[in-house]
Amino acid sequence: MNEASDYLASLSDFVCAARSQQLPPAVIDRARWVVADSLAVIAAGMQAPEMQAFGASYLKNSTGEGAWVIGAGRRARRFDAALLNGAAGTWFELDEGNVHASGHPGIQLVPAVLAYAQEEGASGADMLLATVLGYEVSSRIARSARMRSMVHPHGTWGVIGAAVGVACLAQLAPPQMRETINIAATMAMTASYGTLHDGATIRNIYTGHSNMMGQTAVVLAQSGFTGEHDSVQAIYGRLLSDSFDPARALSGLGTEWLFLDSYFKLHPTGRSLHSPIDALLEAVAKTPGGRIDPASVERIEVTAYRKTAVMAQKDVRSSFGAKFSVPFALAPLIRHGRSGLEAFSDAAVADPVVQALCQRVHLAEDPAYTAEYPRRQLCDVRIVMRDGSVLTGRSERMKGEPENPHSPEELAGKYRELTVPIWGQALADQLLADCMRLETIGDFRAYSSAFEL
Repeated sequence: MNEASDYLASLSDFVCAARSQQLPPAVIDRARWVVADSLAVIAAGMQAPEMQAFGASYLKNSTGEGAWVIGAGRRARRFDAALLNGAAGTWFELDEGNVHASGHPGIQLVPAVLAYAQEEGASGADMLLATVLGYEVSSRIARSARMRSMVHPHGTWGVIGAAVGVACLAQLAPPQMRETINIAATMAMTASYGTLHDGATIRNIYTGHSNMMGQTAVVLAQSGFTGEHDSVQAIYGRLLSDSFDPARALSGLGTEWLFLDSYFKLHPTGRSLHSPIDALLEAVAKTPGGRIDPASVERIEVTAYRKTAVMAQKDVRSSFGAKFSVPFALAPLIRHGRSGLEAFSDAAVADPVVQALCQRVHLAEDPAYTAEYPRRQLCDVRIVMRDGSVLTGRSERMKGEPENPHSPEELAGKYRELTVPIWGQALADQLLADCMRLETIGDFRAYSSAFEL
């Protein structure tokens, strides 16, 4: 048996043999929070005008049965619900991510697993297991690949994650699981990283694509369709990536859980903007009352690793584009003292004070910081005041990273901030409590039939 057959067979055997009782307690706890956090960011994203218009048009002839369209108060067949929920989940750039995958595995598979569980009546324990395994396999494939710099990670290996998660719920045997992985690998999008620099919201459909096409890959495998002998290496070793290392896909399998190295975000921006945000907050905290008059700022100097330093665009014209601009991310923190959703709204983008502050932010890469990344995410901020004084702040590991995690109270605070305005306090609190005991729910179809989201 050749190397390619070995690693795909090993991944498939591992997934099909796994049982929820075997998961470490820390993995189960993280899985509960990945599901809860995903529900919250989906509900918030579904309120965006573009998502509301898309949902109304896309579901125009829907029967209103099936799985939740989260945040819309309606239902749809599982493929459609997963597409919409996946797209909404990345709208405000608040979805969790993984350092090994260099992307966001959770939002690319949780909507698919959730929708399948609702339609087919899977247990909460099986949902958690499917989420973990889909996440683990897709993260390992992403870690093994050297993705091309212009390929956005959404809508690519995420299709494999959604497919593996749903295939677990469908209880596929190892040969079909392997076929599902091969089929899913060929269903990646030509996802462009340029969408971030242009503020193009088409990027948000990429995660919807993963959730819909992952489910489709399972149906194709069940129907007898076949993929290449090793589609994963074909796509992630030659087309979307410059190389692929099968050994990295298997390294530590079953003992090293990449799932645990995920991060949660409290700021609605791209991950690489969190370092300067943390550093700026440290600098501003040194002032009385923790606030600075924008008019008193001469300039803001940011020194960071490459992935942060390139996010230097100052001419921000959309709320989505604002989420990938370091100058913009820092400006509302000084202007308003906060970085919530309203700080990245269209009104915030149009604010002349914020725009003026953007022009006074200057970024530079330090090659030594780039060499330290991703082990450390080093960033220095110097706020030079018009009176000549200087405030400094530094970030070595971003808040929310595995080595510097948010507390459960902080995660619950984010969840409630996003969901209570949509669902009300009682339903939001009940759903969070249920997520924290998800493995005790025997039939998710019966459970979810009692209310709408």
